Amino acid sequence: MAAKGKKVALTLILIIVLLGVFAYFKFWWVFSDGTKTGELNSLTYTGYIFKTYEGEIILSGYGNKSASGGTVLSKNFKFSVADTDVALQLRDLTGQRVTVHYKEYKGKLPWRGYERSIVDKVIVADPAPESRHNSPDNLPFY
Repeated sequence: MAAKGKKVALTLILIIVLLGVFAYFKFWWVFSDGTKTGELNSLTYTGYIFKTYEGEIILSGYGNKSASGGTVLSKNFKFSVADTDVALQLRDLTGQRVTVHYKEYKGKLPWRGYERSIVDKVIVADPAPESRHNSPDNLPFY
């Protein structure tokens, strides 16, 4: 009987270790990190039990202009913000061009936000390239 009890205990320990490894890679291991630049479209504070900050950036410049002179397509980047200080920075930049640093996880946790991408730093982006050409700093020197 003692051998059977050891076998059950080892099986339970193995299951717990495997579940722990799975949970780590699903919810805490950073799958990717990077930056995105675009116009900060929205930032909301939402949730039933866990209130989180949820935002969206419009990433312009995706796709090609059509031959008839159509507009450039855009893509949206949805993200969550876990840090209140970062969310307050973003709130003040709504409608402006920003660069954000984010970490992407393979799974979502309710207290971390609704999205897999979590913004952890904000950098105010340079003006759009077309507006930089006409700024006084870029005028030719004669």
